[in-house]
Amino acid sequence: MKKAVILVSGGLDSATTLAIAKSQGYVCYALSFDYGQRHRIELQAARQVAKHLGVVEHKFIHINLDSIGGSALTDTQINVPTQGLSDQIPITYVPARNTVFLALALGWAEVLSAYHIFIGVNAVDYSGYPDCRPKFVEAFEQLANLATKAGVEGHSFKIHTPLIHLTKAQIIQEGLRLGVDYNLTISCYQPNPNGYACGMCDACRLRADGFSRLDVPDPTQYHSI
Repeated sequence: MKKAVILVSGGLDSATTLAIAKSQGYVCYALSFDYGQRHRIELQAARQVAKHLGVVEHKFIHINLDSIGGSALTDTQINVPTQGLSDQIPITYVPARNTVFLALALGWAEVLSAYHIFIGVNAVDYSGYPDCRPKFVEAFEQLANLATKAGVEGHSFKIHTPLIHLTKAQIIQEGLRLGVDYNLTISCYQPNPNGYACGMCDACRLRADGFSRLDVPDPTQYHSI
């Protein structure tokens, strides 16, 4: 059977991506990162999502992206924007995050002889991150096949991005069709210790808009900052 490594953050997009991979017949290995994010509580959601969707193994890797900072998600001295989406790359962009995540996923995939990696990046309803674009994914896939023993020996790695051209509403619709329990997920960049979302950050706004467009209740619990 085909093996795949799935990046699972605990958010809406990665949960849907995992469900898609499973529906396509892949034997799924989930990979999550504790990278110094201020919303580390998302790792609890990742664990619940992976268990609910029945992965073979769920690996957590700790990396200190907070040691280099440069993002509101890894530096508590920088405020998370709450004024709404803009045309600029927001301060919640984490330098090199998806590059690092995919590199580590590639390493585990090679060890597992799993030549498929799934990541829930999106280039439609998103915050404008450069490492969520199709060009980045294509470039990394080329790198994966050049930089690995498996690639040199004739195996071909494929980076799957099933959500990349979908709106948030379409992502939610697909997840509901596949039985994703969105009550287990958290999208907020600055939830409180109980996991309640702020309702004001970009991630909260995009999520709420997606559910609203489908006229489906969002199970997210919100707090007042």
